[in-house]
Amino acid sequence: MSGRLLGAPDRDGRVENILYDSRKLVAPEGTLFFALSGPRRDGHGHIRELYARGVRQFVVSKSVRPDEFPDAAFIFVDDTLRALQRLAEMHRSEFGIPVVGITGSNGKTVVKEWLFHLLAPHRRVVRSPKSFNSQIGVPLSVWQMGAGDEVAVIEAGVSLPGEMERLERIIRPDFGIFTNIGDAHDEGFPDKRAKAREKMRLFRECRRIVYCRDHTLVHEAASARMEGGTEDLTWGWHADSSIRLLEVSVEGRDSVVRMGYEGSVLEVSVPYTDAASVENAMHAFAMALWLGIDRESLRASMRSLPPLAMRLELKEALNRCVLINDSYSADLHSLDLALDFLEQQRRHARRTVVLSDIPQSGLDGDVLYGRVAAALKARGIDRLIGIGPGMVAHAGLFEGMVPETEFHIGTDPFIERHRPSMFVEETILLKGGRSFEFERIAGLLEEKAHRTVLEIDLGSVLHNLKAHQSVIRPETMVMAMVKAFSYGAGAFEIARLLEYHGVEWLAVAYADEGVELRRSGIRLPIMVMNAEEHAYRSLTDFDLQPELFSLEMARSFDAHLRAEGIRGYPVHVKLDTGMHRLGFAPEEADALGRLISEGRTMRVQSVFSHLVASEDPEEDDFTRRQAGMLDRFCERLSELLAYRFLKHMANTAAIRRHPELQYDMVRLGIGLYGVDPAGVHGLPLREACTLWTTVAQVREVSAGETVGYNRKWRLASDSRIATVRIGYADGYPRSLGNGVGRVSIRGVEFPVVGHVCMDMTMVDVTGHPEVGAGDDVLLFGPGLSVARIAASAGTIPYEILTGVSQRVPRVHFQS
Repeated sequence: MSGRLLGAPDRDGRVENILYDSRKLVAPEGTLFFALSGPRRDGHGHIRELYARGVRQFVVSKSVRPDEFPDAAFIFVDDTLRALQRLAEMHRSEFGIPVVGITGSNGKTVVKEWLFHLLAPHRRVVRSPKSFNSQIGVPLSVWQMGAGDEVAVIEAGVSLPGEMERLERIIRPDFGIFTNIGDAHDEGFPDKRAKAREKMRLFRECRRIVYCRDHTLVHEAASARMEGGTEDLTWGWHADSSIRLLEVSVEGRDSVVRMGYEGSVLEVSVPYTDAASVENAMHAFAMALWLGIDRESLRASMRSLPPLAMRLELKEALNRCVLINDSYSADLHSLDLALDFLEQQRRHARRTVVLSDIPQSGLDGDVLYGRVAAALKARGIDRLIGIGPGMVAHAGLFEGMVPETEFHIGTDPFIERHRPSMFVEETILLKGGRSFEFERIAGLLEEKAHRTVLEIDLGSVLHNLKAHQSVIRPETMVMAMVKAFSYGAGAFEIARLLEYHGVEWLAVAYADEGVELRRSGIRLPIMVMNAEEHAYRSLTDFDLQPELFSLEMARSFDAHLRAEGIRGYPVHVKLDTGMHRLGFAPEEADALGRLISEGRTMRVQSVFSHLVASEDPEEDDFTRRQAGMLDRFCERLSELLAYRFLKHMANTAAIRRHPELQYDMVRLGIGLYGVDPAGVHGLPLREACTLWTTVAQVREVSAGETVGYNRKWRLASDSRIATVRIGYADGYPRSLGNGVGRVSIRGVEFPVVGHVCMDMTMVDVTGHPEVGAGDDVLLFGPGLSVARIAASAGTIPYEILTGVSQRVPRVHFQS
């Protein structure tokens, strides 16, 4: 790592675990902590805490005093991230096994998992966990390579020029898959051609890469890379493709792909009909074919390509429980990720893990399950339910590590014994390999609900938070708006995620929202924006900080605090600078200052105002006038109070458009969910909320007939009409009826016809006989933007998101 050893030079330097996040410490012995530094977080600030918890090996780039940490070893380097990458480069050099690198704009993780599915029956495969494809994720993925592995599959993603060169040195792939070039991270490159060239750098030393010959930009970049007659393996409709598509047909819920390869015709079935899944499957198929997997085995495996949620789902369960469902894979690394996610959830004091055997680990059983036991103990798990012969055989290793344990030889014996009363008011992590069919256990535990569901991708919320933080000054704090049930996304789940990842403040509209968060264990400071007089006791009982917006309210709250004998209670002052909704008038600074100074019951935490049109360039002069009013008010109030307080004004749009208004804190709201209210498209945001329903029925309706109430939609020709399970009672706007709105089924958009009903909506699926009852229907989300739906409905994304009815279940997941 090109570092200098400080501290304990005689220490046994054996390293098993790499750590860069202090919250994810499991086994201190054998852990090497990299103190990574960023604009908002610095790992050096956690060294003392980790030392107290038993860590004795650190990589640092800032001065430390080894004498303060007896028996600890420090490696001093110029750049801790670069040191981590160098360590991974060294580790990679110790292995001569084939390494497959995967990059592209979309589909990397799915292709990786499907390639693993095709190879696993024949080779021992190590692969990137989840979506670990960044400058940090790639080194951690490579670190997993170990003795006995026969193939490694590592994905790599970049967002800026120059990033791929480092990842290539770490992965050093022998073979590669380039999935495609899309819009992701466009803002980091001059154009898509430049982005394709940057991604292609991953394959500069590859013997062969796989890509779709129909993707022109990918082919151009691949052709520029080829030297000395190197021939890549291409597939597609293009006549020059190595594997030439002849026909792709839909049979029921499968796609049948006929292709020509090396003088023969191959035919495979893929259990998906959308174009993206067929493309991903073909990438995996072509690479597995090149790696020597026999064709008949591939045909069988292609028919069973698993649906990859690639996520940890968080759902309400029976008996007031919460279920975390991660029943796709079971390995040590994904178990660590699942336990980390469980650690974030603090709704219940009791936590249970239902865990299957961990196959193909390459470790001796005692070592493997010893590590599992240590991980469960480190997280303070209350109960373990182990399922599988491996878990049964090593049950003794869990004694004393987990307070309650039970073991079953398989899933069926557990289901036979299961009673609803086994789980009450606890958080349950369901973690198992696919062969154990834990989805059957999930079915027993989940609340049976409405088939319409709003999915919230917590991974995308976190991604959007970090995207905004990248343009927020390091010294500026973030107040996250979690009012209105976190814009419909679920207050506790969003608040817990934000708290875990270091957001400094939360804001809600009413006191009862804050009380609910406190009862759920949220400890962050919470500002209440509309504190009613009858809720004052709740504010002080639950440590909630009110927004004061008038002298009348300030006097009223002062009287409450006097009656309770409270002094110095934190409050926030709202100034009206032009919204004319709530707030003090600028000339009221003196009266407010005297009231607070003389009463001494309150202490001002912050003074703020609300921007009227921060997203509108034509109103920038007005925005600047608003800021000037806030500046003058704060200056006067600070003089009167003789102490400093926080000042904030920038909302989501202003964070990017008016960086000079970031002040001490910014208020981030709808941007967390991937909506850009300013429309400047300057940040790589990801839509976090997806509204789904299903098709209830499809019927043939003759020309001249009408659809829906009031006979407003008359059919010009014979049509197929699908009725879907959503209506205006669920929050789907009635204004989207009669040809205005669109929904997506099987990747195809269809118009809404007739009036939207209270509980049902009709769409025209004419010409698509494959659409049938039970099919999923996308109302909004990635691929059908909520902003686009809002525009069609004549409203704004805020109204669409917050309007989703509480009767629609929320499913939170970690992508």
